[in-house]
Amino acid sequence: MSKRILIIGGVAGGASVAARARRIDEDAEIIMFEKGPHVSFSNCALPFHLSGMVENGDDLVLMCPEQFKKQYKIEARVNSEVVKIKREEKKIVVKNVLTGEESEESYDKLVLSPGANPILPRSIEGITGSNVFTVRNVVDIKKLKSYIDENKIEDIAVVGGGFIGVEVAENLRLAGKNVSLVEALDQIMNPFDYDMAQILHKEMMDQGVNLILSDGVKKINEDSIELQSGKKVAAKAVVMAIGVSPETGLAKDCGLEIGVTGAIKVDHNYLTNDKDIYAVGDAIEVYNRLTQKPSRLALAGPAQRQARAAADNMYGIHHNNNGVIGSSVVQIFDLNAASTGLNEKTAKAAGISYDFVYIIPGDKVGLMPESNPMHFKLIYEYPTGRILGAQAIGKGNVDKRIDVIATMITMGGTLEDLKELELCYAPLFGTAKDIVNHAALVALNLLYGKFKQVPVTKVRELVESDAFIIDVREEHEFAAGHLKNAVNIPLSQFRGRLDEIPKDRPVYLHCRSSQRSYNAVMALQNMGYDNVINISGSYLGISCYEYYQDQVTGREKIVTEYNFK
Repeated sequence: MSKRILIIGGVAGGASVAARARRIDEDAEIIMFEKGPHVSFSNCALPFHLSGMVENGDDLVLMCPEQFKKQYKIEARVNSEVVKIKREEKKIVVKNVLTGEESEESYDKLVLSPGANPILPRSIEGITGSNVFTVRNVVDIKKLKSYIDENKIEDIAVVGGGFIGVEVAENLRLAGKNVSLVEALDQIMNPFDYDMAQILHKEMMDQGVNLILSDGVKKINEDSIELQSGKKVAAKAVVMAIGVSPETGLAKDCGLEIGVTGAIKVDHNYLTNDKDIYAVGDAIEVYNRLTQKPSRLALAGPAQRQARAAADNMYGIHHNNNGVIGSSVVQIFDLNAASTGLNEKTAKAAGISYDFVYIIPGDKVGLMPESNPMHFKLIYEYPTGRILGAQAIGKGNVDKRIDVIATMITMGGTLEDLKELELCYAPLFGTAKDIVNHAALVALNLLYGKFKQVPVTKVRELVESDAFIIDVREEHEFAAGHLKNAVNIPLSQFRGRLDEIPKDRPVYLHCRSSQRSYNAVMALQNMGYDNVINISGSYLGISCYEYYQDQVTGREKIVTEYNFK
């Protein structure tokens, strides 16, 4: 007797379960229920409709119910909300949202893929206004774009600096709108550490986005928002993107177990505590292989893998659940930004002993067209050298580098493994010693105690305490901009100027990106200096780290001029 498989939710997770089950079993009866008017649409592409990059909103819908039926023999029922699960009877109650009519459907296997709902704090006055929007589906994005176009709105506020908020803000700005992005925390894009996020803050500011950090929304008016600080920001439309909460209503009502994170608890096969009910996607709790703790991860890639594993398990096909590490990439105007695994914040929270390197090599051979610096931060466990995570920001292929690190993490790789990794090379694509190899070499030198360094986050403190800082760049580079108290002793001259370098106090060295200063540090150590310390990230990193806060606070700069090239 063939299985009857019912699926609640017809987007990434649900549709993938249905497709996989059909490939395994041609005779199964498979029905998807979606309370909205569309199934199988591209959630991740929704913001790009606002800029016109995706010109037609209907193109966001990847497959209609008729196609599902014809191509895959899968019934996709839209405008059909599942309002109740009767576990004892193995039935669900379905409501037609257009007519209000209810019916019951029986199942052999049930899959929950309801996703997550945007958070809308009721404490914010005006949160239910007609000028307040969220971005979860095709209906939402069309409604937002129509409202902006029909009312000829120019001033828009986006609340929340995560992936959705940043992409919505970017695409509205690309459409020529006056955009304010408000984030209650002190940085946007939580997967990145504070030092790396400063590069993204600068890009937002350079592209004309009014970026407001460390401030929350108190009230929404018809033509403005009021912040907790008392500041008023012009906005005739407001997009709320402060996060999502897993849709667990149905699961809770029928007695399915909820995990410690507030999402649906599942086992390694994505089974709930009911042997005939699976759950996948944004609504479930997953296992983080690095922290070894339950977590939530709203990403399409993991949802696809969960869907396949759930469908396989229905048919006795084994699956090895390796947990998640969290890998993502985003484009923010002219910059690409990617991350994987743990950052400093999450490593600290998990109680993992770690260290990191921050390097800024070129993303390809320097004399090639469109060669640009790439900011790369590698997190590793101390003292094992096990790779824990990485972040990359630049105009080049950051996803390639982060994908390499994600693979190394999944395989349990160490710095020694990464150092020896053989990767593709041609001048137009990268460098012979790729960025990830370079990072491993620097990290191993630190791990083995070959030299010492301080991060860019400590440089202001060094300048303000009048530490002895040597800039080893050439004289013309120094003249174009330098740390206010730095002494210029170029790498090409320092061996003849050793009498200017003290041995009785710490000496900090930097160049543009730390390569020349590292060479100077090693040479000085070989000459008997045990007080020399390299500045990680050097002048380029310092400029990127200091810039945004300098602009928004008006504090005294520690540089004479910035350098971002």
